[in-house]
Amino acid sequence: MANTENISVALPSEMVAVLRQVVENGEYESESDVMHEALRDWKFRRTNREQAADELRRLWDAGIASGEAQDGEAVFSRLADRLDKATAA
Repeated sequence: MANTENISVALPSEMVAVLRQVVENGEYESESDVMHEALRDWKFRRTNREQAADELRRLWDAGIASGEAQDGEAVFSRLADRLDKATAA
């Protein structure tokens, strides 16, 4: 891997045991491979959360821009009245 840099990370004993176990089981070549995958997954989830927050902000702004809120029951009542009149005719 190009441009790599070594860092030191302190982990709880339980996490270290899991790292070593998956390497010993052959699921990964090294502890570094496990950490690379974990960081890729973390980055993916973080990006998804940021995109979801952006979408919620966009929807919020669209809702505010759509105008004054209306009582849902009153709207449905008016729609039902229109439908009744249209079907009666």
